[in-house]
Amino acid sequence: MIKSFFRYLITLILRWEAKLILYRYQPKIVAITGSVGKTSAKDAIALALQTATTVRASPKSYNSEIGVPLTILGAANAWHHPLGWLKNIIHGLRLIIFRTPYPEWLVLEIGADRVGDIQSLGRWLRPDIAVLTSLPLVPVHVEFFPSPEALFAEKGALLKVVKPKGTIVINADDERVRELVEKLIAEKKLGQRKIIRFGWNNLAEIRISDDQLSLKGLTGKIDYAGHTLPLRLTQLYGRQQLYAILAGLAVGVSANYPILPIIQALETYQPPPGRGRLIEGIKNTLILDDSYNASPEATTAALETLKNFPNDGRKIAVLGDMLELGTYTIDAHREIGKIAAKICGLIITVGVRAKFINDGAAEAGFESKKLFHFDDAREAGQALQPLLASGDVILVKGSQAGRLERVVEEIMLHPEDKEKLLARQEPEWQKR
Repeated sequence: MIKSFFRYLITLILRWEAKLILYRYQPKIVAITGSVGKTSAKDAIALALQTATTVRASPKSYNSEIGVPLTILGAANAWHHPLGWLKNIIHGLRLIIFRTPYPEWLVLEIGADRVGDIQSLGRWLRPDIAVLTSLPLVPVHVEFFPSPEALFAEKGALLKVVKPKGTIVINADDERVRELVEKLIAEKKLGQRKIIRFGWNNLAEIRISDDQLSLKGLTGKIDYAGHTLPLRLTQLYGRQQLYAILAGLAVGVSANYPILPIIQALETYQPPPGRGRLIEGIKNTLILDDSYNASPEATTAALETLKNFPNDGRKIAVLGDMLELGTYTIDAHREIGKIAAKICGLIITVGVRAKFINDGAAEAGFESKKLFHFDDAREAGQALQPLLASGDVILVKGSQAGRLERVVEEIMLHPEDKEKLLARQEPEWQKR
């Protein structure tokens, strides 16, 4: 009870300070939402804008009612430390009272855990640009909404609060995103806001083509305004990761910044820890570390990356629970098992829900001797060590609560580098 009241009070104060800071400094705002790819898009967009202006982006996944104000203040999460929160509040007051240098752009990630979350944030943020990444058929957090359509509507609420002459950037390849935007246009709820699309789709103003994967990363061509420009990404290996790059390009050109410097900046892009990073593993193996979080769409995309990865050995998947799927939980996990069975030479699952992945793989005819299940991520990583062989590539993917970064820690070649390579290495996480 006391903790809940304390959190409510802190959230109220920080939101009040954030509103006053926005009023005082008048930064331009990019707000990003969607059910997949928000954080990667946020980082790519910040990288694109930094070519021409000063930018502050949400650190990590600060996308909540308290995370967004913290980003506006430029303050860190104080977790369970009252003095830390007091320090943040004092910092906010100083920004309000004493004018100091402030970024020209804010790049904010906006999440929706409950009905009304985005509407509540959007009303006072009033972004200049809104980005909608993806709306999968079975989205995360759906268990907290009456239906997937209700969650889609919540995400769409952000588009309706963009400034009247602002820009809406959308994924042209996502059917549900297109349908949502078309519905809002038909209802005349988007006014004269400009719409820019990105993707492989011919409808896209920022379009990618001829993408190729090798051990040196991804290459492709960017088609924009009648020009074709080469793109080389040495740190990316998943086709779905290109959406973050395209979102960065779309926001950059919508802000009227030159495209060539933006492409050059984005070619240095490195995914955040736990979001598709390639890490050296023991026994001359490679790890596709996608352990930060998981949903059916993201896991399917990660398995597709594993399928196409150019290695000489086996494809191995370590898959954890996918949370907040409500009534879709069993079927979604079973379907992932069936997909993995067609790709992998070895499947290891972690968590209570992930047992249904095993069931799906078995139904698809996957050999039982190549199928393993564990309740604990670290135990799974330790059991995997003797099973690995030179040339194997291992995908590690699961929802946050499963802590599958511990699997990566157990099989990575240089565990001494875990603090800079892996997700959730902060002291607060390590205590859990």
